[in-house]
Amino acid sequence: MSHYEERLEHDLNAIRQAVLAVGKIIGAATKESVRALLQRNRAMASKVILGDLHVNRTIRDIDRRCHAFVARHLPSAGPLRFVSSVLRLDVGLERIGDYAVTIGREAVQLSQDAPPAIAADIEMMCDQALAMYDQAMLAFEKGDPGIARGAIGTTGQLKTTFDKVFDDLIREGDKGSRPVRDLVALMVVLNRLERVRDQAKNICEEIVFAATGETKRPRKYEVVFVDEHNQRLGPMAAALARKGWSDHAHFTTAGWNPADAFDPAISEFIDSRGLEVPGGKPARLDTSHDRLNEYDVIVVLRASAGEQIPEIPFHTVLLEWEIQGTDPEELFKQLSVEVHDLADCLFGAGVA
Repeated sequence: MSHYEERLEHDLNAIRQAVLAVGKIIGAATKESVRALLQRNRAMASKVILGDLHVNRTIRDIDRRCHAFVARHLPSAGPLRFVSSVLRLDVGLERIGDYAVTIGREAVQLSQDAPPAIAADIEMMCDQALAMYDQAMLAFEKGDPGIARGAIGTTGQLKTTFDKVFDDLIREGDKGSRPVRDLVALMVVLNRLERVRDQAKNICEEIVFAATGETKRPRKYEVVFVDEHNQRLGPMAAALARKGWSDHAHFTTAGWNPADAFDPAISEFIDSRGLEVPGGKPARLDTSHDRLNEYDVIVVLRASAGEQIPEIPFHTVLLEWEIQGTDPEELFKQLSVEVHDLADCLFGAGVA
């Protein structure tokens, strides 16, 4: 190994060790903040809050090292990917540190202990989020994209946990057993723990990029178009969306009172436009919470359709499009405008 290569490797390792050291501090601070909350230990919470000053200084120093590394070595390929990933990874680490501070501040404000069920939920979410975070830091230490991908694969489980915990908190609020301020504080804590998971996922994606050059895959959304009988508007909207954006989202259609078959006039019109009627026949909308929770966007195509959805999941967006008329050509024009606007919002203008 040449002198230049030795110096380059030495500087890379110094950056790596600095990231691992501050990552360990941030993970411990997150765990301590939750412990302080559950024990209502103000001294412990204050220690976490003040400790973040050191974290911020350290991350600024890592950023400085990364910029100095680029100026000194003019790196390419793997070393350049590593340094650019560390600069983005540092953002995630700093934010997780900030989440720990927020949890610590909420711990100081609580007027009484968290309800036992909610306390158990918080512990569970903390354990799950930090398990993913620990895997992310292990993947960084080893430079192993396989570990990072494995951690990314657990995000769906954590999302389901958050929705369950959120429902528990709502039920606690319905009892009126404690001050609203405490309930809001607990909601903030749950949200920050969910964000720890999100940032851990981002860190894993940076590790995969640093090791392989593979960039983050665009998210593929789940969108369902809903009308009453699912024989006219829903099939037309889904056929139009699938034609233009099937690579970016999974489009389905359903109704709360589905007919036996699609409207022949609509089927004929869709065929004449070179589109494909989705599914063999109208489908019934499954309004269970677990099923609705799988959708990113629910589009109701008559205002009254929204009344058929008993509860909108926390992570789901409900849109209401008031489509007027019966003529297929006119319906197609209205839906085309709405679908294009939705696609621009979800995927960016001009994406097809």
